[in-house]
Amino acid sequence: MTGIIIQARMGSTRLPGKILKPLVNKNILEHIFYRLSFLQHEVKVILATSDSSKDDVVEGFCKTKNVDCFRGSENNVLERYYLCAKKNGFQNVIRLTGDNPFTDIEELDNLISFFENKKLDFANSFSVMPVGVGAEIFTFKALEDSYINGKLPHHLEHVDEYLIENPRLFKTGILHVPITKNFPKVRLTIDTPEDFRKAELILKHAKSEFVKTEEAIQLCLQFA
Repeated sequence: MTGIIIQARMGSTRLPGKILKPLVNKNILEHIFYRLSFLQHEVKVILATSDSSKDDVVEGFCKTKNVDCFRGSENNVLERYYLCAKKNGFQNVIRLTGDNPFTDIEELDNLISFFENKKLDFANSFSVMPVGVGAEIFTFKALEDSYINGKLPHHLEHVDEYLIENPRLFKTGILHVPITKNFPKVRLTIDTPEDFRKAELILKHAKSEFVKTEEAIQLCLQFA
């Protein structure tokens, strides 16, 4: 089974509580769940938050949306992912984060197909797409190797660091995306109040609620 694990917690340093902050007609997590409803591949979606009391509200929100919630270490995100994936018996894991309301679902479907067809250990589209639009997928075995061997602080904080740093240990690939989406310097994530303001403008001026990446890029450049 392939699982999507969305890491999200209330304790953002630059924009606290952003994941549940209203963003036009939905909060950020609701935008993510809405977009994932269009995914063609069959997956199980789980939101992985921390076991800190301040994230009780996140678990409560998941219950209202009928989304599975896993709780684990606040700071050891690698462990949180590993234990979540192990508990749910995932063979492959897609990593998303709770501050990206514009994830490209078409390219996420393409990424899954690319990963499966090439029989890769690790693949991503985030390195060739706007920040906050792409994704990554890895086998449970690759995640387990990272969990066992990734002991440095940045390995624990960022799930993919051990994979990225050891390309000779894993069969990796980068998804080819259309040139109209190949804008890795454009920010479509929400990390700061300015990012949030820009996301609001994009959603208010977009042609439809499901904002396509090409349109999001052009609106982002327009409101820069």
